[in-house]
Amino acid sequence: MPVTFAGMAVTLPESPVTFDRNTQRLAPDMFPLLKQVQIAADFSRGVSARLAGVDVPTFAGQEKSFGDLDVLLTQTLAFLDSVNASQFEGKESAEIVLRPGTPKEKKLSGQTYLANYGLPQFFFHVTTSYDILRHNGLPIGKRDFMGAY
Repeated sequence: MPVTFAGMAVTLPESPVTFDRNTQRLAPDMFPLLKQVQIAADFSRGVSARLAGVDVPTFAGQEKSFGDLDVLLTQTLAFLDSVNASQFEGKESAEIVLRPGTPKEKKLSGQTYLANYGLPQFFFHVTTSYDILRHNGLPIGKRDFMGAY
């Protein structure tokens, strides 16, 4: 059973995680935990939506608590569940345009977008979130990150 952010103190009473999730980060120039989780959720929705050819769902990004993060992740998983595998078929060569109409506009093939941009960004922010939690005393390990396989 996955440990929810809001349930951490209840699920793990012997080692409560008490730190400021708005400021706790691994290095001064990195985003704090809350922002890391928000970005990971944004990438999972955005990459999936662009490759499936549907509108990217957006959320306000106003999460302030672990409970708020749980809601964000529940909404993100619901969106991912709504996308059918068939919507990704043939998208390897589809043109994905990032930041359209701006000086930072970039055009990538679907395969390049997923392999060289989307997945690395997603896993960077998920791993950084895991590292912040682990560094601050949450007794989690590789199995919690990787899941059962």
